[in-house]
Amino acid sequence: MPRGKKIIIETEIDDDLVDRFRSIDIEDIKRRRDKTEKGLSSSVANVFKVAQNLYRQKASEDELEGKHDLYSVRSAYEYLKGNGVYISFRAFGGRIERGTIPFVKVGRKRYIPRSVLEDITKTKGDFFTVKEAYEEYKKANPRINFRAFIGRIEKGSIPSVKFGTRRLVPRDAVDAMTHISSNYYSVSQAIKELHKEGIRIKRNAFERRLDRGRIPHVKIGGRRFIHDEVLKELVGKELNLKK
Repeated sequence: MPRGKKIIIETEIDDDLVDRFRSIDIEDIKRRRDKTEKGLSSSVANVFKVAQNLYRQKASEDELEGKHDLYSVRSAYEYLKGNGVYISFRAFGGRIERGTIPFVKVGRKRYIPRSVLEDITKTKGDFFTVKEAYEEYKKANPRINFRAFIGRIEKGSIPSVKFGTRRLVPRDAVDAMTHISSNYYSVSQAIKELHKEGIRIKRNAFERRLDRGRIPHVKIGGRRFIHDEVLKELVGKELNLKK
């Protein structure tokens, strides 16, 4: 009997985070974002008409903010900060200047509609910036550098989407990658662990077992990973065979 058939791995891994990673549909995210942006554009256009009427009526700033859900730049910044969106006031002002945050003008002053601020808050809750994603992932995988992380995004092994000029990474993707780094072994890492235990196996032989499904694994971003419980069982059974 071929040696590989002597070991049957019984551990079964049912991992919700891996399933969530696999279910990320970037095209669907783009479609939903296009729909959201059209809705925001229509909302801002309607608010603009209201704002012009209010200007002609000489409405006060308190009235604008209290009754019509329009926020001055400073109030908008405080609203975002209060909802967990941390950005410097200078950077916030820069985004308004560049038009990446829609606004309406009442006289000489800029105001941001509440719907725009709610969208920014929701986006922050669902996505990381590339830098934020890297910093979060690095906690679980300190060996990776920012350049390598960017490379994975460019190759598509880390899903990302562009909203306007900003590239964002879904939080579900980062959560799954962090989980995998903490609980799974890459093929190279698994072979090193086997060698540490005195189990000599060549990479080609190990990968043949993966190909034939003899070692349960998951495939993420084109790479194969083995859960630590699966590897523990494999090591134990290999050592028993040696005895």
